[in-house]
Amino acid sequence: MGAGPRFPYPKEVWSPAGGWWTRPKNWVSNTTVCAVGIAVATYGVWTYSADREWRHNPPTKPIPSMAWAKQFKDGDMTVKEP
Repeated sequence: MGAGPRFPYPKEVWSPAGGWWTRPKNWVSNTTVCAVGIAVATYGVWTYSADREWRHNPPTKPIPSMAWAKQFKDGDMTVKEP
């Protein structure tokens, strides 16, 4: 069931993806570092967005962003003029 046996390949071929049958020894730590970096970036963008979110028309029914938006936490439902 597979692609067949591994064959000898030229060692001078360079590939940014790692070449044939790559399995770096530190793939777990690389994946962890990338996941932590993505989580930190997501948290930063989420916080920046939640601090600056302002709805000019108050929602008629509850929406998820009411849980974290500064406007609804403060209870300030007035319309802010630009």
